[in-house]
Amino acid sequence: MVSYIIRRVGQSLIVILIVTIMVFVGMRVLPGDPIYMLFNPNQIQAMTQDEIDKIRHDTGLDKPLAEQYFVWLGGVLKGDLGHSILNKRPITEDLNKRIPITGYIGVLSFILAAIIGIPLGIISAIRRGTWLDTLVTTVANIGICVPIFWLGILMIYLFAVELRWLPTSGYTSPFVDFWMSVKQLIMPVFCMSIFSLAGNTRQARSSMLEVLRQDYIRTAWSKGIKERVVIISHALKNSLIPVITLMGMGIAAIFGGSVLIEQVFNIPGMGRLAVDAMFQHDYTYVQGITLVMTGIVVVSNLLVDLSYGWLDPRIRYN
Repeated sequence: MVSYIIRRVGQSLIVILIVTIMVFVGMRVLPGDPIYMLFNPNQIQAMTQDEIDKIRHDTGLDKPLAEQYFVWLGGVLKGDLGHSILNKRPITEDLNKRIPITGYIGVLSFILAAIIGIPLGIISAIRRGTWLDTLVTTVANIGICVPIFWLGILMIYLFAVELRWLPTSGYTSPFVDFWMSVKQLIMPVFCMSIFSLAGNTRQARSSMLEVLRQDYIRTAWSKGIKERVVIISHALKNSLIPVITLMGMGIAAIFGGSVLIEQVFNIPGMGRLAVDAMFQHDYTYVQGITLVMTGIVVVSNLLVDLSYGWLDPRIRYN
């Protein structure tokens, strides 16, 4: 078990390293120069090339690409994600404010997708061929296909503009105004969770149908055991293994979707910060946010792998 965890942690670190290299290089090959974002066009025209080169030297952008990367990586190992090119603020200063917001919405979306999607899938499998099964699978198929930013715009128009039930956008901490926070988060959380919820429903239904065909389940039925006992005590655990795998992958979808949802609903989280930094070519912000999100996804996948042994005692980590 310990050796397996060590190997997986090593693989995870390699994945994070590769992702940071790809983002580091990708940002710098995009057209545009962050230096020109520091000044308006009139100021740029009035500056000499020597002055521009000095600013580029002060920000460290005149160094070779490999040297820039290792300087940044050395800072990360010390807990320093660098400073913004544009406003000179430490990256960690803004991330400490934004990570809790994105994390709060992401955790709520993850929980919603699990507590609604999995039971719906199980019920649909148990009642296969009924009108309930047809309804659940149809809605799940729609949820898989619908673009979340388009869904968010429709919900704003319906619930905020027409019905005036919910605020159009914004974010309020639940510690400041709990009721306002709930109203502001209903639409973003639903939009962010819809894809994972639909995926969990489909996978739970498929897994449960496969488990219900197994010999040990038929034996349990033949003994006259109650349906609830058969489902919960015999079928549920084994059917959850593929669902847990999908839920781990869904974490990446949830935090990836935060980029769109936070823009649509004007939420000051990591996703919106990443978009703003991308348009401004503020490299260090994009690198820091990508590192944090990659770390979250990698850790969640590691926890998913370790959960297999608890769900199925036949699985051993050698």
